[in-house]
Amino acid sequence: MALDGNTSAWSIRDRLGLPRRAARLAAFFARPFPWLILAVTGLFALLPLWGGNVQLRESLLLAAIYITLASNLNLMIGYAGYVNFGNIVFFGLGGYVCIFLVSTLGLPLIAATVAAGLLVSALTLLFGLGILGLRGAFFALATIGINEAVKAFITNFEPWGGASGIYLPLDVYAELGGPANALWTVYFLLVAVMAASLFLSYAVKTSKFGMGLIAIGQNEDAAAVLGVPTRLYKSLVYGLSAFLPAMAGGLYYFKSAFIEPGSAFDLTLSIEAIVMVMLGGHGTVTGPALGAFLYEELRGALLTAEFFSHFQLVIAGAALLLIVLFVPGGLMGLLYRIWPRLRTILP
Repeated sequence: MALDGNTSAWSIRDRLGLPRRAARLAAFFARPFPWLILAVTGLFALLPLWGGNVQLRESLLLAAIYITLASNLNLMIGYAGYVNFGNIVFFGLGGYVCIFLVSTLGLPLIAATVAAGLLVSALTLLFGLGILGLRGAFFALATIGINEAVKAFITNFEPWGGASGIYLPLDVYAELGGPANALWTVYFLLVAVMAASLFLSYAVKTSKFGMGLIAIGQNEDAAAVLGVPTRLYKSLVYGLSAFLPAMAGGLYYFKSAFIEPGSAFDLTLSIEAIVMVMLGGHGTVTGPALGAFLYEELRGALLTAEFFSHFQLVIAGAALLLIVLFVPGGLMGLLYRIWPRLRTILP
């Protein structure tokens, strides 16, 4: 039986007699894009193993983190139309919760990482109750305020080290085979989180929930009139967009063995994540991932160049301005205009 990108769960269910959930899963993997995600994930996992290339591993590790941040930020910006300038708060809080659970309570890394994601998502839902009634610039300013408020609180919260932060002792890496093996474990877990981010973005975009979010992004009042539960959908996507970045933050700071408020809640990375989303193309699944990967490569080249190393953010700001003015749909929008059928392969 030939399956194409338009194959629905209902048609598969009718042909094969599968239960409803199994039919939906079969329809999901009947499309080419989920298999492309698996192929990219496989490349990320296998390429650094070729000769034990540590430099390549570190480069791809940063790319995996950026793809995770950009893909989850796109849930708010690209789908719901809400610009979150304080998205780094998820990453930083996830790092603090994970480090605390590992160092103080002795939880295994995976358990601490998942717990960090769940706790930060729950906290984000509480934040959402206060700010999701705002729109436009007021919402964007509120997200910055949340980030700065959390940063100020943790700076003065002594159980988490206050302004000095938290250091991990080397013995926490013993259960992973020592620091060297732990680096590889963290890398593979971050690649898995990256893959989950791409699958999540694709699943949301192709669902009824995603259609409701896109309707909110286009005209929230009209969406409410048509029956979309706008406040519920916004709250859900806001909490959902925090889960995987919090896990990525926990893994990153476990790898670093140190976390402090200045780096954990640096708004610079929030701005860079927005640049990544706009560069690749907001509202698409492929765009933020492509933009994050290209931005990471550009950032690495700039930081290693003697002249441009101090102008990284200037170039990022200029790139964002040029994108908004001349290519508002990002790279994917440009590619869609050249090859319209590409939408069915790379949504």
